Order: sequence, then structure tokens, then C-alpha cells
Amino acid sequence: MENYMDALNWRYAVKKFDPSKKVSDHDFDILMEAARLSASSYGLQPYKVLVINDKKMRERLKAVSWGQSQITDASHLIVIANQTDFGDELVDDYLRNAAITREITEESLKDYGAMMKSSLTPLSPDQKAKWTGKQAYIVLGNLLSAAASLGIDSCPMEGFDAKKYNEILGLDDKSLNAAVVMTIGYRSEEDKTQHYKKVRKTKGDLIVHI
Repeated sequence: MENYMDALNWRYAVKKFDPSKKVSDHDFDILMEAARLSASSYGLQPYKVLVINDKKMRERLKAVSWGQSQITDASHLIVIANQTDFGDELVDDYLRNAAITREITEESLKDYGAMMKSSLTPLSPDQKAKWTGKQAYIVLGNLLSAAASLGIDSCPMEGFDAKKYNEILGLDDKSLNAAVVMTIGYRSEEDKTQHYKKVRKTKGDLIVHI
């Protein structure tokens, strides 16, 4: 892509992938690094990015994804799973990592950690799950843009049974929930959707200056 805007205009939600075309390991590593570098509230990253490689597993997931062919035909299937519950350890793990990365003491981050805990720990289980779910969608947005910049097709997908995904992938026992699915690869020439003009609101309808 010549520039970022070209990439955004080029991308669309692919309905039919070419199963014979695979994303290179090099490009996939770039996408995973984009996921790792994604913004998240406080930088806590309360989610996991699952890459489903097993073909039989993908067939099982397709069955609980309304039979959508992208699940099995795309080069890669990614499930972004948000944490459904957490305690102080979420913040403590971050502080430990921050101290090592920035070569400072954990003690120097004590007040910042206390502030985060006072905001997050008292939340109800439902509030925690909703908050982490929002963080998962930030990752999705970054991955969609990163893929487009590399000329890689993608499709964000909510058409799946999250409870069944959690059961098949064993997520419940890990306090994780399948928040959203993303398939990546290369569009099939038979996908008529690629020829549709992109429909978006005008800036005047979308953007409000206050």
C-alpha cells in the first residue's frame, strides 16, 4: 500500500477467502507484534490473543459460527479473548514488568499501582468483563489496520456462539471469554463483495465539532 488511507479504502470484510493462499510467517509475526503493541487501558492488556492452527479445531468452531467459510478457509484464525475476572494480580504483574522494562524499582510505582487497584478491583464481575471486553476490541482495530497496511485481507467476526467457543477452547477454566474473532488471508476472486463500493457516512454526518 502506498499510504495508510489507501490501505483503509482497500480493505473490506472478506466473505470468501482463497484457502490456497497463506500469510507468510514474516508478515504474521508483524501482525502479532501489532497486537502486542496495541493500546489498552493503563497498559494492562487484560486479554489473550489466540491463534487457532489445528484444522479439526477450526472445523468445530466453524460449526458454531453459523457455518461461515472464513473460519476454515482463511490463512489464520484469531480469537481475542478477554479476561472475565481478575484481582490485584493484574496490576501487580504489570508493575513488575514495568519495573524491569524501565529499570526502576517496583516501590517507585507503588502509588500508581494503588490508584489502578482502587479503580479496578472494586468493580463487579460483570463490570470487569465489560471493561476487558472493550480492551479486546482495541486490539481488533489495530490488527485490522495493520493487516490492511501489509496488503493482507481480513474479516472481523461476531457471528459465533461465544459460549460454545469458550467450551471448545477451554476458556472458562482460564477466566477467559471469546470476545471477537478475526480471520486473515487473501480474498478469493469469487468474492463479489470486493467489488462493492465502500459505504460510509460523510464527515459532515459523522464528525461533530463542539
